[in-house]
Amino acid sequence: MDKLLIFVSVLLLGAGIGGYYYFDESELLRVVVVLVAVIVATFVALQSAPGQAAWEFAKGARLEARKVVWPTRRETTQTTLIVIVGVILIGVYIWLLDTVLSKLVKALIVVGS
Repeated sequence: MDKLLIFVSVLLLGAGIGGYYYFDESELLRVVVVLVAVIVATFVALQSAPGQAAWEFAKGARLEARKVVWPTRRETTQTTLIVIVGVILIGVYIWLLDTVLSKLVKALIVVGS
């Protein structure tokens, strides 16, 4: 039964996508057709065991996200600035290394010819 529900849900999504391309004269109608298809397909999929498991997972993920201690604005700004400075320093180091190695290779090519 679950496979049938998932199959019907996929068919509904396909019908919504097909309806989007079928009703090319009205942008609003196209969007409504897709939205209705997605809503109905989701409802049908949630009736299956995999759909129920996905719903429970989403609820659990939302609950865990509420438990997260988010950094303050100051911490976020400081961390961002540290990352930006680090990227600039590494970029300058790589640029200098590339320049030195490039000149060294050019010198070796001139000496070798």
